[in-house]
Amino acid sequence: MMDIFSNLALGFEVAFTPMNLLYCMLGVTVGTMVGVLPGLGPAPTITMLLPLTFSMSPEAALIMLAGLYYGAQYGGSTSAVLLKLPGEPTSIVTCLDGHAMAKKGRAGAALGLCAIASFIAGTIGTMVVAFVSPPLTRFALSFGPYEYFSLMALALVASVVFSSGSLLKAVAMVILGMLLGCIGTDMTSGVQRLTFGTLHLQDGLSFAVIAMGLYGFGEILSNLQARDDRNVMDTKITRIMPTRNELKEATPPALRGTALGALFGVLPGTGAILASFMSYALERRLTRKPKEFGNGAIAGLAGPEAANNAAAQTAFIPLLTLGLPGSAVSALIIGALTMQGITPGPQVMSDKPGLFWGLIASFWIGNLLLLIINLPLVRIWVLMLKVPYRMLYLAILAFACIGIYTINFSILDVVVAAFFGFAGFAFRRMECDLTPLLLGLILGPMIEDNLRRAMLLARGDWTVFLYRPLSVAMLLATLALLAITLLPRVSSKRALLEES
Repeated sequence: MMDIFSNLALGFEVAFTPMNLLYCMLGVTVGTMVGVLPGLGPAPTITMLLPLTFSMSPEAALIMLAGLYYGAQYGGSTSAVLLKLPGEPTSIVTCLDGHAMAKKGRAGAALGLCAIASFIAGTIGTMVVAFVSPPLTRFALSFGPYEYFSLMALALVASVVFSSGSLLKAVAMVILGMLLGCIGTDMTSGVQRLTFGTLHLQDGLSFAVIAMGLYGFGEILSNLQARDDRNVMDTKITRIMPTRNELKEATPPALRGTALGALFGVLPGTGAILASFMSYALERRLTRKPKEFGNGAIAGLAGPEAANNAAAQTAFIPLLTLGLPGSAVSALIIGALTMQGITPGPQVMSDKPGLFWGLIASFWIGNLLLLIINLPLVRIWVLMLKVPYRMLYLAILAFACIGIYTINFSILDVVVAAFFGFAGFAFRRMECDLTPLLLGLILGPMIEDNLRRAMLLARGDWTVFLYRPLSVAMLLATLALLAITLLPRVSSKRALLEES
């Protein structure tokens, strides 16, 4: 226990440096703006900020990108309440009762409840990360190449199982991501793979360039072909602070939502979305006034908001302790760490304690800053909602191109990003989830490296994976996930979701 508090003291010492505080404020502010504006999202924005992280310290880069991610969860509720249009997928449930409260003239109270519930959840979620991460990291340090191979195989299969849409398309996305990760010179044999004799591909494709194309350019193209109908409510927002009775009514659902979010946040892919829906279903079952749900129920607003923000915090547990991304955003953050020369995994806590605990301490600071930012600046976010998207995309596109060019000062990188931008747009049109592709790109080289190491140590004996208890447990979990997905009832429900 004392070790945790001394480590947190180190973390606050790192997080409270002027530059890290500045980047934390920048991250949560940009994240709120991104969450407010429908059609942007944290993943495309992080890809556009990746080039900036080259000139920053690893601590500042990670604090800023993490702040952007959980800040977007806060911002998504604003457009959900005022437009009935979620800025983030995790705010879908917020639309149901938040917008109903706004139509009754309680838009300010709804936004205030969202901010306070999010702050409670973010604070408790951060405590969970602080207390769970050290023992899980110590456990992960006992892993060898056999366990890491099995763990990454489990992560790839889980990304397919928990992805949206067709199972076959998700498998194809994972395989494509792994193939893209193979491009370049093999570090073990020195053989060039999939370079087609092109010198530019000898060092492989830049992660930042691929991510920028798929998420940055692809998102812009998708939004341009979609209608931009925003009917922002003209109701004047008054009294942002909820009443005492409203706070009293919102507290138990917020705490229950926090518990659900902390649990589901570690799931790959859609943990935060699943947590918000589960919280809404739970509150609807527990309430004595079920008819209020959908008509401005405070429990239906506070519970899901707390759930998605707690999940945003605990999503960092597998990232920090195992080096495994559970979503597109965490994959991008791992990519940023890799570009800084840091190998994500349990060694980060021992090798870079300032980075590890500084990030956790910044969660508390960031959540406090978000509470301070969101309540007084609600009216500014409302004005931002009235800006048409067509006026934003040129500036976003120019900023993205400049960022890509500055990575290697290569025009070819911009061309490659444009190619992947059209590919990302095509994938979206075909309703392919891009998250498995990005996870395949990140985990593909890592799973190959650990498989090689395992085979060298075992002298080519494949059965060695069956003699390691942890490896066997994770391989059995992988097979169980595959079996569950292939069950007729599960596959039919997945097909119905895809058609809808």
